[in-house]
Amino acid sequence: MGIKKWEPDNFELEMNTVWSFPQRGNWATHDAKYRGNWSPYIPRNLLLRYSTEGDLVLDQFAGGGTTLVEAKLLNRNIIGVDINPQALERCREKTAFEWECGGQVYIKQGDARDLNFIPDESIDFICTHPPYADIIKYSDGIEGDLSGYGVKDFLEQMKSVATECSRVLKCGKFCAILMGDTRRKGCVVSMSFDVMKIFEGVGFTLKEIIIKEQHNCKATGFWKPNSVKHNFLLLAHEYLFVFEKREKQART
Repeated sequence: MGIKKWEPDNFELEMNTVWSFPQRGNWATHDAKYRGNWSPYIPRNLLLRYSTEGDLVLDQFAGGGTTLVEAKLLNRNIIGVDINPQALERCREKTAFEWECGGQVYIKQGDARDLNFIPDESIDFICTHPPYADIIKYSDGIEGDLSGYGVKDFLEQMKSVATECSRVLKCGKFCAILMGDTRRKGCVVSMSFDVMKIFEGVGFTLKEIIIKEQHNCKATGFWKPNSVKHNFLLLAHEYLFVFEKREKQART
């Protein structure tokens, strides 16, 4: 693959609740060609803080494969699930490198709302980045692709996603999910906090809210003059929620 660098330069674990990565990360096989994928600094921080070597991690919205690459580099085993076969092909390409003491990567086409192939309480950490409703559509009409749903229907579908997260995650372990907001008719639609409430509603305990600054958004150039003309601010942050599955939740 011609990989020139296997890890970030001068990496330090994030220590507060505001994260910003102007340089998105270009080590191993990472790139920015998959629209909307998160910076590898995010899963690297999460994996190092909330999992240990040899753990079994789940990313049920595998997308461009960023989390899968980081899990392999950090010797975590990971199940990468996506409903889109094109995304899974990219995941296979991105993780097809040799790495001594690397974790195992298992890639599976599936639906985040129904992970019936994963046993109850078998996952050590969930680290995932769903689509933000239909802001970016990742397929042309694949049934069950959550990027094809408007906000209201998307949130309804996320109830099943949260329930499955609770089912497959071990007690005492963590689930991290990155979400953003959108605008409708000039006003903010707080999808992120709606998703947070959905996860709390199935019994998760909210451990952390991290504000993640956005950089290099492709739509910024188009919206910048319109934000002045129509008097609204550009959304330049996302929310990273870290939930804990506690014993009471496991029994409900």
